Amino acid sequence: MEIFDDLLKFTVVDIIDVILVALLLYYVYKLVKGTVAINIFIGIVIIYFIYLITETLQMKMLSKILGGFMSVGLIALIVVFQQEIRKFLLMVGSTNFSKRGKLFKQLKFLKTEAETETDIAAIVNACTKMGTSKTGALIVFEHNNNLDFLTTTGDEMNIKVTQPIIESIFFKNSPLHDGAIIIENNIVKATRVILPVNNEKTLPQRFGLRHRAAVGITEKTDALALVVSEETGQISYFKDGEFIMFKDTADLINMIQKDLT
Repeated sequence: MEIFDDLLKFTVVDIIDVILVALLLYYVYKLVKGTVAINIFIGIVIIYFIYLITETLQMKMLSKILGGFMSVGLIALIVVFQQEIRKFLLMVGSTNFSKRGKLFKQLKFLKTEAETETDIAAIVNACTKMGTSKTGALIVFEHNNNLDFLTTTGDEMNIKVTQPIIESIFFKNSPLHDGAIIIENNIVKATRVILPVNNEKTLPQRFGLRHRAAVGITEKTDALALVVSEETGQISYFKDGEFIMFKDTADLINMIQKDLT
């Protein structure tokens, strides 16, 4: 009877509480998905549920041990999930929420299907062509985190993405070829952007400053990055601060499309 009484006392505030917790867990999972941290996240969730069960069953010794772990675990979580926490706070504080339609983009997991507006094929084809002439390039795809704090370091643009546009921007004699470009919803929003460079990770010798900049921006935000090496002409793809392998251009296009949705 007490259980039914508790169910009858379920209010609108309780429903909102459940929805907010679900959203919080979704965003945390989204940030750690595809990284090593996902296993740590799942382990913490399992331990927490075991702790709740032991508390309910009044298993004093086990609940005390787990309770002690949970009480001091916050500091460990901050250390382990440092990059993920930074991304989460940037996502929460992003001005993307204030833009029209961005709120629904943040809640796109409610949709059955989602597709990126960006012409990924045109960008990858441009990179492939630039690779044959060993034209260096650094392309950043804005995802959920707003990158307006970086556009001010370069030249703000509003150009529709096409293969010739991408190639002309990075043409060696072009005044816009230095630095990175930022693309959002099939629009080049900035060129000659200065990105934070990561000097902590040990990267292969073939990776230069463009690659370190790609690592830096993708580990600090949820952006994606493509790099065309000026030395080898090889295309590199970066996500979550890591170099992502791909089979061919078709596989790369599908991979970026999936990561942007």
